[in-house]
Amino acid sequence: MVFIDYYQILGIKKSATDKEIKKAYRKLARKYHPDLNPNNKEAEKKFKEINEANEVLSNAENRKKYDKYGKDWKHSEEFEKSQQQQQSQRQGYSSRNQGYSEQDFSNYFSSMFGGERTSSNQSHIKFKGQDFNAELHLNLKDVFETQKQVLTIGNSKIRLTIPAGVENGQVIKIKSKGGKGINGGPNGDLYIKFSIKNHTQFKREGNNLYSTIDLDLYTAILGGEMTIDTFNGKVKLKIVPETPNGTKVKLKGKGFPVYKKDNQFGDLIITYLIKIPTKLGDKERELFAELKKIR
Repeated sequence: MVFIDYYQILGIKKSATDKEIKKAYRKLARKYHPDLNPNNKEAEKKFKEINEANEVLSNAENRKKYDKYGKDWKHSEEFEKSQQQQQSQRQGYSSRNQGYSEQDFSNYFSSMFGGERTSSNQSHIKFKGQDFNAELHLNLKDVFETQKQVLTIGNSKIRLTIPAGVENGQVIKIKSKGGKGINGGPNGDLYIKFSIKNHTQFKREGNNLYSTIDLDLYTAILGGEMTIDTFNGKVKLKIVPETPNGTKVKLKGKGFPVYKKDNQFGDLIITYLIKIPTKLGDKERELFAELKKIR
């Protein structure tokens, strides 16, 4: 596999912060986006490289693996093979009957997985256990409050606390809950990706919630009060007279919980959609006609 320098692709240093990575990605993604470069194969290729680099470097764990293993950071298959080879080695692998020197054997695994030698007479390489990946499906209402769940991964039950405010697509790591390490190496980690479905009337963007509320013409013109739903209850709103269609009202602190920030919430942004009355009676038409003359 040819080594691809993701840092060079994004035009950043290896010491770049998460903020610098995000900024570089956005700048290049805009420049090479297919919509801005129609029928440009080079731009399309560059856009794919930029996205691939961002997917690796914007994920802390993937970046760590990439920095350590380079082109071999995705080494799950090789890891399995190495386990089998280690088994053979423990059963009698020697430099004399295999045509390999002990140094060759050590260098091979060290270059692939960063293994370490613990014996001067025998290669004894520690391997981190395999990382596990799982996807947890929840509804938006499930993550409005912190909750606990028990997950079954393989033959193990894992007690998990899900903080309020977790986002769709978010991945959390549970350290050492993956596969068992080899030769005294550390256990792998468990990565859980959240798939959150929204079956509510609210649109979520980060910590803010958005909702459109129907407002009758008369209340919009004359003003008044109305009771609306928030995510966790009802509130009464005062409608000012002559409220235009599309008016937005911000209800501070009535949005979604901020992830891992106790008692902090986003805002609820309400948009008024004025409903024009239909099926008017004769008297109503007459009154509207009078209003028209006055105006």
